[in-house]
Amino acid sequence: MRSSIYHFFKTLTANKAALKSIAKLDNFAFDEALLSCKRVGQFPDLAIRICKDDELFTGGELVELKDSKSYSVSSFNSTIPTGKKEIAKIVKGKNSEVLRQMIEAGDDISSLPEREVFYLIRGQNKENCKIVLVHGSFFETVKVSELIAKSFSQVLRESMESGKAKFDDKTKAILETLFSEQTSFSKVRNVENASVKLRFRIMTEVKAEGNILNTRKYPDISANTLNFVLPSHDADADRLNLDKMNVIFDDLKEFKIFHIKHHFSGKFLVFQLPV
Repeated sequence: MRSSIYHFFKTLTANKAALKSIAKLDNFAFDEALLSCKRVGQFPDLAIRICKDDELFTGGELVELKDSKSYSVSSFNSTIPTGKKEIAKIVKGKNSEVLRQMIEAGDDISSLPEREVFYLIRGQNKENCKIVLVHGSFFETVKVSELIAKSFSQVLRESMESGKAKFDDKTKAILETLFSEQTSFSKVRNVENASVKLRFRIMTEVKAEGNILNTRKYPDISANTLNFVLPSHDADADRLNLDKMNVIFDDLKEFKIFHIKHHFSGKFLVFQLPV
């Protein structure tokens, strides 16, 4: 059986009315035949099965669910949205729930070490709804390591400007490098004689320019539509995505197909249906 994010999107189109009306996106009846992992509430909420020995589809994509009662993308807790993630950083230890489920599903996890990441976002505004399945690169306009390093650099600069600390350029660069990895924050810290342990959690909030639900910034993502949004690097990338969609859907005439321009990066290809 073939499986990929494209097949996953087809199942969404087949049940788009339920996708719009269901009270909680978490409770939507996702097609579990396509999934190697499901654990709503922790990244990844869903993982697509790897598509073995297929020249067109790889499968293995990771999906996070984002549900909101407005046209704002809800915050990302303890994670920073990216276009790709190394599966080794997600599957940790023999007791990993993700590892267990993927093995039971028959996936050869190491056969696809880097996974494409998608976000299934639903925004509701009174009687209207926008649903978007978008590639994570839409939110990753700056590399994660650079984002963390530059954010930490702002803390250093503010401390220096207030006179609380002084750092030469070399020391500042070393500190920025040390604090450029998210794993530095996610570990539990155990301090001697402390009765509690401390773990810093990163919360990521989406700016207006990165909010694909924002009507003023992205007017073509209109109310009461289901959208599949993919990076449009060049004409070849668009052609490949169209080829994949043509394999899965008998007729693409039902889709409105167009490009949107991200305010901080390049173009994205959109397949849109009314719901």
